[in-house]
Order: sequence, then C-alpha cells, then structure tokens
Amino acid sequence: MRVTAYPRAERGDLVEILHGHPVADPYRWLEDAASEATVRWSAEQDALWRAHAAGLPGRESLRERAMALADAGTVTAPVWRAGREFMLRRLPGQPHPVLHADGRAIVDPALLDPGETTVLDSWDPSPGGTRVAVQLSRDGTEVGALHVLDVDTGEMLGPPVPGCRHAPVAWISDDAFYYVRDRRMRLRRVDGEDVAVLEVRGVPGLGISRDGNWLVISSAGPEGTGLRLADLRHGSPAAPSPRPVPQALAAAVGRDGRLYLAVPERDGLALAVADPRHPLVRRTLLPPDPEAPLADFTVLAGTLLVSRLRDGACELLRYDRETGAYLGAVALPGRGTLGRLSAEDDSAWFTYTDTLTPAQVWRYDGGGKAASLWEDSPARVRLPEVRTRLLTATSPDGTPVRVTVLAPPGTGPRPTILHGYGGFGLPMTPSYAPDSLAWIEAGGALAIAHVRGDAGRHAQGVGAHRLRALEDFLAAARLLVDGGWTSPDRLGLWGESNGGLLVAAALTRCPELFAAAVCVAPLLDMVRYERFGLGPSWTAEYGSAADPAAFRHLLAYSPYHQVHPGARYPAVLLASFGGDTRVDPLHARKMCAALQRATSGDGPVLLRHEPGVGHGDRAAGRAAGLAADLLAFLAAGTGLSL
Repeated sequence: MRVTAYPRAERGDLVEILHGHPVADPYRWLEDAASEATVRWSAEQDALWRAHAAGLPGRESLRERAMALADAGTVTAPVWRAGREFMLRRLPGQPHPVLHADGRAIVDPALLDPGETTVLDSWDPSPGGTRVAVQLSRDGTEVGALHVLDVDTGEMLGPPVPGCRHAPVAWISDDAFYYVRDRRMRLRRVDGEDVAVLEVRGVPGLGISRDGNWLVISSAGPEGTGLRLADLRHGSPAAPSPRPVPQALAAAVGRDGRLYLAVPERDGLALAVADPRHPLVRRTLLPPDPEAPLADFTVLAGTLLVSRLRDGACELLRYDRETGAYLGAVALPGRGTLGRLSAEDDSAWFTYTDTLTPAQVWRYDGGGKAASLWEDSPARVRLPEVRTRLLTATSPDGTPVRVTVLAPPGTGPRPTILHGYGGFGLPMTPSYAPDSLAWIEAGGALAIAHVRGDAGRHAQGVGAHRLRALEDFLAAARLLVDGGWTSPDRLGLWGESNGGLLVAAALTRCPELFAAAVCVAPLLDMVRYERFGLGPSWTAEYGSAADPAAFRHLLAYSPYHQVHPGARYPAVLLASFGGDTRVDPLHARKMCAALQRATSGDGPVLLRHEPGVGHGDRAAGRAAGLAADLLAFLAAGTGLSL
C-alpha cells in the first residue's frame, strides 16, 4: 500500500507567537483554496487518490451492497396540521426523500434537479395545512432559498428568500410567518412583504405554541443558550416584545398552555413547568435522571410522554402531566433510536430504528402501555446476521467507557473499525447504517465508543475537558486489542466532523495502535478553527484560541499541531467536500500535507475531495459511493478480504 512519492507541498517557515508560545503553521498557504499553488496541489492529490482507489479490491461490490441496503428507503413521523398529514418518504431507487401531504408527493428534489444535487433542507407547514415553507439548497452548501408552496395547487407563492441556512420558521397564520436570516428575525407575509423585527445572535431557533399565542426565540452561541418568550396576543406581530427566560436551555408552550422548561441542574436536565406569563415562577415536574438524560417530550391529553437515553439506547416513558408521577414505560420494538415525538390529539408518532431495522413509524395512543407499528420502512432488504456485545473499558482516570461491538457470528480477532464522536452532546445510539452492515457482512467488526462529550456526559468532555474524550477513545481501542477482538494491525478508525477530530487526535497520539483511519470532513487545526466555516459558533464547545487557557488545551490535542516527523502513522484517508460550509476543507488539506511529509509508515496518506456535496445530506448513490471508498480503504489497511 505504500506510496513512494507524494505531490510536492512547500513547507513554509511561518511561526506565530501566541500567548508566549511559538506555533508553527507550515502549510498556512493551503488555506487559500483559490491560489494557483493550492489548485495545482489539490489536482495532484486528486489524481493520486483516483489511481489508488482504482486498485482497491472490492470497492465496486461494497458500493453495490451499500446501495442495496440503503434501498430499504426512509420514512419520517407525520406532522399534523388541521387534520392534514405531512411526512417524508424515500422509496427504493429515489435519490432523496420526498415531501408528502396526505400521501401525495408535493416536493421531490430529484424532479427539481435531475443532477441530484438539490436537497430539501427543511420544511414547515402552516397552521391550517394549506401552505408549507420549504428550504432548498444545492451542491451541499446548506445555504439556499426559502419558498412558500400552496399545498393543493403546488404553486409557489411570492418570491423566494435567498441566502437561508436552515432558517427556523414559525407560522403565526396561513398568511404570515417569522423566520431568521442574517441574524435578524423577520416577519414575512405570503405575498412577499418582509419586515425585520429582532436581532438574534448565535445559532437561532424559533418555536410557537399550537394556538399561536406564544413565540419562543432561542440563540446558541459562545455564551451558551439564550431564551426569550413573546406574548403574541397583544400588540402588532411586527413589534413583539420578548422577555428573557433565564436559567433554561430549552422552552416550549404545550397544548395545555403551560410553559415547559429544560433546566440544567448538577445531575442533568430537569423538566420544569410555569405559567408563560411568569416564566421565573416555576416548579420541577421531572427531576434529573443522571442515568437517563432527557431527550424529548410531548404533551398528550392526560399524559406527559418523555424519551430518554439509557445505556446507549432510547426509552419512552409515561408520566402524569400534572404531578410528574411515573406511570410506566412504553413497550418498544427493541434497543434502538427514537426520532422526534410528534403529537395530535391524544396520540404520538415517532420513528424507530436499530442496527437491523430501517426507519419505521410507530404510534402511541394515550393511556396505553405499548406503541404499534404505523408505517413500516418502504422496502424489505436482505440483511446480514449480526451479533451485538456491550463491553466496558476503563479510562485512565477510572471512568467507565461503554463500547458496543457489532460483528458477524464467530470468534477470534478480526478486522475492526472503531467509531466515535465525542462532542456537542450528540447520542451514539443504535441505528440502521448501510455502510456498517456492508462491512459486517464482509466479515469485519464495528465497535462504537460512547465517550465523554456525547449525550448524557456532554459537560464532562467539553472545553478544557476535551482530552477526556480522547482518553476514553484510546481506552476503548486498548480494550478491543486486549480482549482479543482485534489487533493493532487489524484495527481501523472512522470519524466524521467532530468524530474526525477525535480519530485524528487518536492516531497522532498513539499511531502504533492502529492500522488505518478515515477522517471525514474533519476539524484538525484547532488553533485556527474558529476563523472558518461555522467555527465561530463552536467556541462554547471547544473554547477560543484567543483565550490563553483555552489556547493551551486546544494546542494540546490539535491533530495538525501534533504531527511529528518520522512517526510511523497508519494509513490515513482524509475526505473533504467542495460544498461544505460547516467544516472548511482546508483542515483536510493542511493535515494531508503534514502527514505525507512526516510519516515513516508503510500505509498511504491520501486526500479524497468530492465537489458538489457538503457536510450534510446527499443523494443515496453518492452516499453509497463515499461509503464504498472509505470501507475499501479500511479493508486494505486492516487486512479484510473482499
């Protein structure tokens, strides 16, 4: 697998003194994607990757199998408006999910763009179900236009609003809605009239009560989450007067007219209730459960339905709406993942998925003890046989780290992928993943490390504590080796976005533990991350290099700055995307140049750059192609025969 010559990358002598510490940045010039030197270097890297990929065994068969497994399709829980049902479905052979109203397709991105680069980023139906706001973007940028569609005729109403990035929408009637663009909350009427109303800092969010009386405005930024609540019953919609709601991370006004608040306490999130007119006069309805953090809730006629995360899977629990008394658990199909709860009258709908179950929609009727299947996945596919084991590693500070191992039947060391994320409080729960199943079917194992920084232990892995996530991840790797599940020459790594940061930090800290790694859309230069993409909005998670204390811990694990000449690094494939507006591809470019110059290992260091896609959703065929490339690379590096 060894590459004898890499494209020439000029190693500069740039050294900055930051907080009294010299910081070398020899590949700063690769930050400029449009420069002649970067364009030439990138083209040579692309040619090198294509030549290498063409010789990877099993690449095409992996793509076909991943595509076949993905053809189970997707379906989402319905959203109800005035008795009308809105939901997404993707049938076998369709490249993107299609928005349906009462079973009729109303927005199909593939019909709008035969090139399959247009994505439906979000959709929000009006209270009467007669209109729907849809946001469409192209080439993976996640920045596009907001349109208003007449549900019955398909007619676009008024001019589109350009420059929207997952702009939150809150309808106040079938003729007007609030939305956020360019840090301003605006009131837009369907005829196209637009009025700027309020400034919203950070990452914005809007929520509105079912009766349209209360608007919740949220903003997440470096200082944390800020909440404001506006009473829309009084005054003009163009001049709401929101009041701060302190000491809460999330808020919603339920169908019972009460304000529900997610309140941080020492042991986790509590659920409190208040009169929305007096949000500071609140009482705790559900205290924190440190073993099962709160994930979502919805209010039914007499029941409070709550989803929680426990032992790496989701559970659904019933509580008395008035007293918070526990009424019991709702029986679920298995240990899996629940989507957002959607309620209408005294029923709730949610998606369910697990390792061997494509997304299904289940329904719970108030007063019952079990949910029932409401809509199955669109198609049946042949699935491999998978065994699941739950292991526990021990981090150096004594913290237990749960590790889920998925493998085909049989025993003994085998090529294994270790996957992790470790940030933003996101859960690593069981879900249907065609790429994972294709790997297991081929004879490999997949291990998922539930490290600090994920859901339930977010605060323990954030900011100055980020190294804990790395230590947890390395403890999981050592457990797999010491337990005979795999060996260093058969252990690969897989991480995406923040998970790519975790993987790169692991391979630069302990390169001898791993045979191969793939880093997808990774953050890698943590000294300069906040200057690019959505980096400025992540300083609450990582800290800012402008702060001396935060700078020290950022530099301590920043993968780009931890590359050492002569180290025997494993085979590494860095994947970046031309439309990625979250994590700039410059991270992958700089890391690729640094590793190619430094490594003394036999494994290749390669860069796979794909234009026309971004950080998020893409057409099913392109997703299968990416998965096949990454899996084939890992198979070659870990010795999996395809």
